[in-house]
Amino acid sequence: MNRKATAFAPATVANLNCGFDVLGMAIDRPGDEVTVSFNDTGSLRVVQITGDGGKLPYDTDKNTAAVAIRALCDHLGERRGIDVSVAKQMPLGSGMGSSAASAVAGVVAANALLGEQLNKYDLLPFVLKGEEAATGTAHGDNVFPSLLGGIVLIRSYEPLDVISLPVPTHLYCALLHPDIEILTKQARSILPTNIPLKTAIAQTGNIAAFVAGLYAQDLALMGRSMTDLFAEPYRAPLIAEFGRVRAAAQYGGALAFGISGSGPAMFALCDSAVRAQQVGDLMLRTLQNRQISAELYVSRINKQGAKVIDVVS
Repeated sequence: MNRKATAFAPATVANLNCGFDVLGMAIDRPGDEVTVSFNDTGSLRVVQITGDGGKLPYDTDKNTAAVAIRALCDHLGERRGIDVSVAKQMPLGSGMGSSAASAVAGVVAANALLGEQLNKYDLLPFVLKGEEAATGTAHGDNVFPSLLGGIVLIRSYEPLDVISLPVPTHLYCALLHPDIEILTKQARSILPTNIPLKTAIAQTGNIAAFVAGLYAQDLALMGRSMTDLFAEPYRAPLIAEFGRVRAAAQYGGALAFGISGSGPAMFALCDSAVRAQQVGDLMLRTLQNRQISAELYVSRINKQGAKVIDVVS
């Protein structure tokens, strides 16, 4: 039987308001699965994509999973042919790390296929290549938490320095995805290229206090630190009923509310599973009352990250 491996990589919430491009968090669901197997052609091929509505490329220079897998194989000197099958289980252009999850699942599956030669931290550069292929920018706030799990801080990209932060007990996320698509490239293009010094100072204080809140397990400090002065003022107008959904989350007692990644998904952090469900339901009803369809995901913070779910020798 031809050896094959399948891996799952979870959705993520990038930025967490105060940490543009340097903070990200993994949740339990949704996520993507990628299966890889050897072929006799000596080439890397994308042979199947499901769940994408025909939108994703089979071109291995453009498919995020394939780009990341090729980077891994080049690093290992692997020249055997590999077939790649992608099972999309999350919407495209969602702000939930869809392209990142495919890249991460692909690399984790390929690493398993090749005998687990590298650990997760060794895989960081390769998943970053996949994200760069999708968005045009090598930002790791989706791929790194999807790979490692939990909440991560990217201290530096050159050299790459990624820090796993503590996750407070009883922290849950309600993630709401309106049925609209916002491409990351579009959402990044509307951001200013220069930030006033006063704004940068305020945001520096926010991210420092957020990290302090994680280590102190101080949810109130975390909540009041999660203010987005960089992206939200420009991206919020792209998301229908953003203000009303925020008000619903605050009414329900959310610790914090914001845009997940580049949107349109919106997230609320809460201090229990029960409250996260209640807040999520309020957010969802707010959109439904305005005749906007959406999907709600309520999840704990996923501390495991990507995982191999099957290996067949």
